[in-house]
Amino acid sequence: MHRFRCLILILFALCLLAPLGAVSALAGEQACDNRVNNTHKKLLECVTVEGVLEHQAALQAIADANGGDRFSGTAGFNESVDYVVAAMTAAGYNVTVEPFVHEVFYQAGPSTLEQVAPLAAVYVEGGDYALLTHTAAGDVTAPVTAVDLQLGLGNTSTSGCEAADFAGFPAGNIALLQRGTCTFQLKAENAAAAGAVGAIIFNQGNAPERTGLFTGTLGAAYAGGIPVMSSSYDRGVEWATTPGLVLHMATDVFRGPITDYNVLAESTTGDPSSVVMVGAHLDSVDGGPGINDNGSGSAAILEVALQMAKVKPRNLVRFAWWGGGEQGRLGSIDYLSSLSAGELEDIALYLNFDAVGSPNFVRFVYDGDGSASGAPGPAGSEAIEALFEGFHADLGLAVEPTAIGGSDDAPFAAAGIPVGGVFSGATGIKTAEQAAIYGGTAGVAYDPCYHLACDTFANVSLEALDLNADAIAHAVLHYAMNAAP
Repeated sequence: MHRFRCLILILFALCLLAPLGAVSALAGEQACDNRVNNTHKKLLECVTVEGVLEHQAALQAIADANGGDRFSGTAGFNESVDYVVAAMTAAGYNVTVEPFVHEVFYQAGPSTLEQVAPLAAVYVEGGDYALLTHTAAGDVTAPVTAVDLQLGLGNTSTSGCEAADFAGFPAGNIALLQRGTCTFQLKAENAAAAGAVGAIIFNQGNAPERTGLFTGTLGAAYAGGIPVMSSSYDRGVEWATTPGLVLHMATDVFRGPITDYNVLAESTTGDPSSVVMVGAHLDSVDGGPGINDNGSGSAAILEVALQMAKVKPRNLVRFAWWGGGEQGRLGSIDYLSSLSAGELEDIALYLNFDAVGSPNFVRFVYDGDGSASGAPGPAGSEAIEALFEGFHADLGLAVEPTAIGGSDDAPFAAAGIPVGGVFSGATGIKTAEQAAIYGGTAGVAYDPCYHLACDTFANVSLEALDLNADAIAHAVLHYAMNAAP
């Protein structure tokens, strides 16, 4: 008894010494764990930016433990799937993991480009050269032969576009090609057919904006079988005018089929003929952890789902974390293609959340009525847009429309399902007018780390993430409890 009384006194003293905010936070967490968040007020109290950040931190840790990314088909993505499945299963949702197979390309290791003769020089990936997506793996050292180049401003290069361009090409050499007229795939496949063991395509140089280092794709159908890189115009001219040039080029990449996964988690109650779907792609690009794109959307809908776990919705709520998002929305496309006509008809609407914490954010709302983009979504999309606009208007906050179809909402819209969502921006450049409204820096991308290795846990605006998590919670609960638009 004496020991028990002492323990009580010690705990009481600790409570007095603890900061008031910490005690309040603890009490708030306990309340959220135990109550049913079936009103907007209760739900928004419990969907906190700290909760979202906890999931983003977990995704960052997964990326850190798996080579720096969470790309589909890799261990980093699979562990991300496991994290979501464990959280949603523990919360009591009906969880399914749906596998699907698709072709994928990713860089498995470092690449190399260096001059062997007449002088030694090492070139830097991302500065001097880049890999073209879907290049074949290879490691070759060979003399370089220029193919049908046309240098100077205003040129109309067709380098490598015709088999005749390779007349007299020495088999076993590396082909130096110039951008222009036809696809990279055709140029590379023509080079391979002529006996080239590798190819470098440099920028065209016909105009000032076509001189720098560029990236591009050979396409998933590329069948040349040789490594292919890109470079700037100036570097290409340098190589073309270097007698006796010998280069060593190596690419460590994977091309082939993989098994990917979608995670679907449904509420245990709700009308199955009126399904509210909420989705975000879970994968990152190759070479980056993807904590804003799209760890932010994935983490935000996860936190909303967890805080709604005790809610008994009138409509069935189905949360989705898509695989293959960075390869062209492959997960959401595969999912929709697997549904019967009746199952498609049961989906009342789809809410998509991709990059909702951009550091130089704008408050974008999907343009459901097409008033700004000229491309409205299926009937009902305008009502979803109005709901998000109303949420922000009640807070006295301005928003801007952004065209639908830029993410996993596209296949749902194509299937005739109403779509909507919020977005904080990606590669677009913030205008001075936007900076005056939203803050941030004019002349800089909304997310300067979009699709880069720096899209880390530090690459997030807490202001945007906090607001968008609330907007997501508001919309999901509204449609969970009310008729579809």
